[in-house]
Amino acid sequence: MNPRHFMKMAMWAKRPPSQKRVILVFSVIAICLAVAAVEKIFGLEDMVPELNKTNTRVKITP
Repeated sequence: MNPRHFMKMAMWAKRPPSQKRVILVFSVIAICLAVAAVEKIFGLEDMVPELNKTNTRVKITP
């Protein structure tokens, strides 16, 4: 782990965050996990348009 992480943990141990901050952090984590679960279940390839896979190049002449 980075020494910065240890400093942050020490700071949190001395002065714990407020209840609102804890709720905010856990809600952001829950939203991220929900988005990841939806992506895992339904798949992202159905939502993304098909890309051009022919690798054609357009030559622009002046």
